[in-house]
Amino acid sequence: MPKLKTRKAAAKRYKQTGAGNFLRRHAYKGHLLRKKSNSQKRKLSQTICVCASDSKPIKLMLPY
Repeated sequence: MPKLKTRKAAAKRYKQTGAGNFLRRHAYKGHLLRKKSNSQKRKLSQTICVCASDSKPIKLMLPY
């Protein structure tokens, strides 16, 4: 059976935790940051867990 390939775009965006969940960054933190408040930018900097319905396709993209 051939090896499964990892989707490199998904590998750069998601990190897997020890419990098997995936961590991701918030959106809206790339540009146009002058108009956003400091508290909003601070909250967008935190990493959050991917919800359960989205984690199944991510698990297929990251087999290892």
